Amino acid sequence: MTKIPSREELAQSGTLEDLYGKLGQISIGPGWAKATPSLWPSPKKTFAPAHWRYEQARGALDAAGRLINTELAERRNLILFNPAAESGYGTVRTLVAAYQMIMPGEWARAHRHTPNALRLILDSEPGTYTEVDGVKIAMDPGDVLLTPNWSSHGHGNDSRANAYWLDFLDVPLVQLLEPMFFEPAEGEGEEMSNGAPPTKDSPFVFPLSDTLKRLDAAVPDPAGPFGTAVQLGNPAMNTIGLSMMRLSPRVRTAPYKATTNNIYAIVKGTGTTMIDGERFEWRRGDVIAAPAWRPHHHEAGEDALMLRVTDEPVMQRLGFLRVEEPKQPAH
Repeated sequence: MTKIPSREELAQSGTLEDLYGKLGQISIGPGWAKATPSLWPSPKKTFAPAHWRYEQARGALDAAGRLINTELAERRNLILFNPAAESGYGTVRTLVAAYQMIMPGEWARAHRHTPNALRLILDSEPGTYTEVDGVKIAMDPGDVLLTPNWSSHGHGNDSRANAYWLDFLDVPLVQLLEPMFFEPAEGEGEEMSNGAPPTKDSPFVFPLSDTLKRLDAAVPDPAGPFGTAVQLGNPAMNTIGLSMMRLSPRVRTAPYKATTNNIYAIVKGTGTTMIDGERFEWRRGDVIAAPAWRPHHHEAGEDALMLRVTDEPVMQRLGFLRVEEPKQPAH
């Protein structure tokens, strides 16, 4: 058993090496001798800009549909982990995105958890739904659905075609802060809505048709950092902000550099995004990660829609939000 040094033994240390050795025995470190500083002048580039293609993910999900069913997997999904992150999980520091697929006749059993979640529907046919707290919400392409903290939710597909969507969750943030709770719903394996038809009459859904009407009524700002944009929710969730962006063809958006982590999902169109000098060409269904303090801008090749998913509400509430104004060109 290791002897714990007393106050007197610590005070009588004859050399720094002697002191360091004794401090190590009581889990104390000399702050002045840290090899890596605990403070630095600006955010580190720990997470990298990245791009995931829907076409590839859809192919992999089709294979998974043959190889694994919803009885074996809580969800048939593909995690988009950042290539530069050591954890192999988060898409950016505080958020994770995933592609998910459900086949005709399947029910992805209900559960609930403390992380907030939402989904952007990519391809589906009538009869596909998410059930949130016992209410079936219809899932149509372009819709955004919420499953807030501790809301029970499952997914069903009564159509004749596979349904595909993107999930976004604040799991990395919850993992960091540690208030993680998860539990399956009672009556696992059964829908809880007693056969009621899917509806759009819910505060947990932003139908694409409504969002397009709001964009049509918005003041055009094609050269703004997010093009012409409308916010979904105020914010949508305590930890996640959402906005739908309309990009005009061949109009470059203003550069944006902030302490917010951003994930962009392409709802419609094609184009390019430049992030800290890296160029990414995207099309419908693709996902782009723009980590914190990485300057970036977008340029659509045709009329495009992008969903921005961001941790801005967290940064704002904690006083960590900082946006760097674009440098003006010299005259």
